[in-house]
Amino acid sequence: MIFNQHFEYLLKKHQLKRTEQRLRVLSLLSGKKVATSQPDLESVIGDVDRVTLYRILSAFEEKGIIHKVFDLNGTANYALCSDNCDEHDHHDEHLHFNCTSCKNVYCLDELDMPPIVLPAGFKLEKLSFSATGLCPKCINKES
Repeated sequence: MIFNQHFEYLLKKHQLKRTEQRLRVLSLLSGKKVATSQPDLESVIGDVDRVTLYRILSAFEEKGIIHKVFDLNGTANYALCSDNCDEHDHHDEHLHFNCTSCKNVYCLDELDMPPIVLPAGFKLEKLSFSATGLCPKCINKES
């Protein structure tokens, strides 16, 4: 139940109403080691309809609870943000690794990304780092 308490805290912190559906989405996303698409969530979540799930994901993204990353097919996938993200300041500038074999998208938070200094006159609004290759699971399958 520690996760549930943390999820309830997250909803309260971001001024979102506590609902079983929101708690289920947070639980599912936290249990994944890869970013997850809305269709994948729909297939496992149960009785949450597509529109409700879309609204939950949109609200979570807007509040800085999750971030969106696109896979090799251009499909949006979602992963939990770090605890210090909020609606005004996302800290998800980490490498997103797209595996060409299993098609999973991994958030590689442990890598330090270099600071980006733009030329005068440019204003950075969002930054995305992505790489493509084989994940360890797929490399081991080939061996």
